[in-house]
Amino acid sequence: MPAPKSSKSLSLGLQGGGVHAAFTWGVIDQLLADGRIDIKAITASSGGAMIATVLTQGILEGDYNHARERMQTFWKKVSIASGLMPLRMKAVDSFLGHVGVDFSATSLALDTITRIFSPYQFNLFDINPLRGIIDEMVNFDWLAKDKNGPALYINATHVRTGKSKVFKRSNLSLEAVMASCCLPYLFKTVEVDGEPYWDGSFSGCPALAPLVNNQHCPDILVVQIHPSTAPEIPITTSDILDRATEMSFNAVLNQELKSIALYNQAIELGKVDQKPVFIHRIESEEMLASLGRASKLNADWDFIIYLHDLGVQAASDWLEQNYDAIGKNSSYDMDAAA
Repeated sequence: MPAPKSSKSLSLGLQGGGVHAAFTWGVIDQLLADGRIDIKAITASSGGAMIATVLTQGILEGDYNHARERMQTFWKKVSIASGLMPLRMKAVDSFLGHVGVDFSATSLALDTITRIFSPYQFNLFDINPLRGIIDEMVNFDWLAKDKNGPALYINATHVRTGKSKVFKRSNLSLEAVMASCCLPYLFKTVEVDGEPYWDGSFSGCPALAPLVNNQHCPDILVVQIHPSTAPEIPITTSDILDRATEMSFNAVLNQELKSIALYNQAIELGKVDQKPVFIHRIESEEMLASLGRASKLNADWDFIIYLHDLGVQAASDWLEQNYDAIGKNSSYDMDAAA
């Protein structure tokens, strides 16, 4: 797998966010298309975990252009699978009886149902079309054995302890990826080696410590999906829950960024004999914050492409403004996490 001719290296930190992770696809698509970036490592949670796994598989199969094609294929499969959702929703409606939901708007209906019923009630057979897509597209034995391509760290949250569990390529499995994506109001708890896990975003959104501890390269680019600020004060039940979730997920990220800032201070004072860590961030806060929680379940292809294109533009703008900073200094104000 040849690296780009121009070698400025980045490690990626990918958040989740349901279908909003298509923004992350656009960001990575542009980074790879640019031709000046070499990806050394990826840490990811939730929807970002699926993108990271498919991306790494694509790189091992060919090169960065092939990886771009594989990511597009993944999102097409997600959109096709979502086309079956109205049938599933009607089946749920039939089983549960009338719940006062308009099933002509599938993503809104699913969002409403998840606030009333647990997945142990409305998803009795634990149906998750994403499982089949990842199983089809990723060879986990290959990922474990092949030493080429980026290092990969997938985070999940242990249900009983609340602690982070980071799976490396050497012990990554289909169940581990599904555990990282297990939002407990949508899917039943996922067990890996007999241990229960929920979405990785509860404990690492994404987990940055593996990138710092393993020192793959000095620069970490965080692709942030969950908005740091809200355009308006939420007043509906749906908006309040959505904002509370975003705040809790970002609090985990901010805590890790604070730790990195302290780590860099210790290096500067000569207390730690290591190279500093440079942090960069790409986000589209104003646009993603305005979309609402239900849109995170909207896998219509036109909407996915809309998010992808937002990511492409955000990455293009970031490269134009901050490419020279890579390897030299942080382009993200670390005090913003304080």
